[in-house]
Amino acid sequence: MNSGLISQLRSDLLAARYSLSSLTTLWGRTAEEARRRGVFQPALRVLAQRKPAPNVTLGRVFLLGAAVSREELNGALPALGAAGAEALGLVAAVPGTPDSVNDDGVAAGALRAALSLNPVEFPDVEPADLEPAGTHHIEWWILSDLDDELRRGPARPDHVMGVGGATRTLLAQVPPIRVARALDLGTGCGIVAMYLAHLGAAHTIASDISERALTLARANAALNGFDDRIEFRLGSLFEPVEAERFDLIVSNPPFVITPRGDDEGARYEYRDGGMTGDELAATVVRTAASHLADGGSLVCLANWETEWGGHGLERVRGWIRDAASGSGAALDAWVIERDRVDTAQYAETWARDGGARPGQAAFDELLTAWLDDFGSRRVVSIGLGAIHMRRTADDACDSPADASVIHAEQATGALASSGLGRSLREAFDAGAAAARASSEVVPAPRWVRAADVSEERIYTPGEESPSAITLVADVPIARRVTADTLLAAAVGVCDGELTLGQIADALATLLAIDADAAGEALVAGARELAWLGVLAPARDSSLPGATAQ
Repeated sequence: MNSGLISQLRSDLLAARYSLSSLTTLWGRTAEEARRRGVFQPALRVLAQRKPAPNVTLGRVFLLGAAVSREELNGALPALGAAGAEALGLVAAVPGTPDSVNDDGVAAGALRAALSLNPVEFPDVEPADLEPAGTHHIEWWILSDLDDELRRGPARPDHVMGVGGATRTLLAQVPPIRVARALDLGTGCGIVAMYLAHLGAAHTIASDISERALTLARANAALNGFDDRIEFRLGSLFEPVEAERFDLIVSNPPFVITPRGDDEGARYEYRDGGMTGDELAATVVRTAASHLADGGSLVCLANWETEWGGHGLERVRGWIRDAASGSGAALDAWVIERDRVDTAQYAETWARDGGARPGQAAFDELLTAWLDDFGSRRVVSIGLGAIHMRRTADDACDSPADASVIHAEQATGALASSGLGRSLREAFDAGAAAARASSEVVPAPRWVRAADVSEERIYTPGEESPSAITLVADVPIARRVTADTLLAAAVGVCDGELTLGQIADALATLLAIDADAAGEALVAGARELAWLGVLAPARDSSLPGATAQ
């Protein structure tokens, strides 16, 4: 896209105060919530009563799907103008002969959005000290292809997605750290690459197999002031960065499991990597480790299959062991399955995503193709989640796969509303360190209970002791953990004053139980609670000499 026109667009958007907060103020929260569901009439009714203004016109065109006259768009974009917006592909004229009106009652020659131009907001973080930046928010403009509600037709095969729920989930999980080299693998509209550059990466590379995606990603980088901070490369998976290593790789790859056949029909590049089953996600994981610098991390979203008699999380565990063997380095990994769906639900979701609806022949054909594909591989369910993986500096071990720490779990609780990336990283650090440490080392540090942890006790009337004790944590993922009296008491006094070994000895005496048994139980409990973000070694009392079990 023309850089001069992008600069004019940026100037106009700033002057118009085209932001999500100002537009929500303009038409109200109720109308905004309806708009996010694809219902535009409430906001349009409000704007019909407003005086003409640039923000009103831009909101009508790009967020509500309305057609406007060339004069109105010239007024809203005085530097770019309607002609410049057409040259950028932002808008297109309604076809028809002069003075004619189409079936929707729109005059020929009126201008409608041809691309989405969405103002997006999400919480900011301060990477310097890993602390959340309070109420600060990032506000960017994102160009992408039109979504279902505005497109008025099927998506093109090289459709470029905007910022959806999956992207926001991925961004929230990115550790807020400054790195020398960062890679956004499968950049799409480019927002992840922009976020990595925003966090202070000295060199950010964004790659994609789609030329159209890279065109829009470059435009978004320029529109938001990142054009000289991101290098864009065309190619499949890691081909554009062969033999290069990174401190942080972030990816929302086209992992959707899609039927393969002689006649695949429309294939959407943003979701379908062209491989059978979950092989695209497996390839990303297996290959990423070889592109991580020592201590470097991968954060990616993925889908994985569960075959009859198998387990999807064990399948992912196998990918990570393959990655360790292939890279020659031990890995720390945390696989978080956020949801698990049956094959029919999965097939329906992605058939709808392509625009087909129940009752249509196309929908039935797609559903049949998906179910036949799953049936041919005896797949019974699909896991949806995230994979966090880090390359250790231990590249001299005899068996990198056996020396790797792999924690795979289903965790469906609510994610922390703020500071998620920071809290996930802290839990990852504590969990992996505790897993690597020997049973003699784990009791040595002074362990600290997270501030958000609470305790629930259930008593039977008349009984002195509780019948059930539950530890409750909200960060990084909401958890409820059943605890016995020993573990609950230990967590209660983990304030950084005593080592875990000292706590175990004291509680063994108090509860009149075997000291060795108490110590073993609390070592196991600390290892589990570290992954949950409930316990972590004090910052000045790390796990000494942690080694793989």
